Amino acid sequence: MSTEESQNPTTKGDEEDVEAENANVSFEPILKLSTVETQTGEEQDDVLFKMRAKLYRWDKDVSGTPCWRERGTGDVKFLKNRNTSKVRMLMRREKTHKVCANFYIQQHVTIKVNPTSDKSWIWTVKDYSEEPKEELFAIRFGSVENANKFKTEFENIQAGKLGAPIADDDEKKEEDEKKDDSKSSSSTTTTTSTTSDSTPESKE
Repeated sequence: MSTEESQNPTTKGDEEDVEAENANVSFEPILKLSTVETQTGEEQDDVLFKMRAKLYRWDKDVSGTPCWRERGTGDVKFLKNRNTSKVRMLMRREKTHKVCANFYIQQHVTIKVNPTSDKSWIWTVKDYSEEPKEELFAIRFGSVENANKFKTEFENIQAGKLGAPIADDDEKKEEDEKKDDSKSSSSTTTTTSTTSDSTPESKE
């Protein structure tokens, strides 16, 4: 017997049988996963405006000093709800898609020029991307032209040309209704948490 044969416990015929068996082997998955459709919260909205930008908010650094802090970079969008015609601004961070701005475009909001850049605007608004909170935002675009387009579309919405902006009294009425509903509901009622990309009403 040759050295090669002594090191191999199978014969050529056995090898062919094993290969034939392996060719017919099939493995069934232990767990079958169904396809789940991801909801973004934008299913009932039409996009009126979309442009890449960088968003900042007035906050404090680690030492407690007030400063502009980057909120995120991504597409800023004006979304018009098909049922109410209300328009909100929604912005998500690139890659993570986490919402960094989510608020209705209101009539009282004034966009001002950022003194440090002609490609940037600043304004104060009640934001709903996290807990409802008054925020001072600054947004910067890649060019002066894009910055001007953003401001034009924002003001067109405020003027009612592209949708139904939220008036000051409308927002207060909605907040009062939410408070009345919460008072009348039972303390044992279980509520479901909403995602940060839902409409601003659901965050109140």
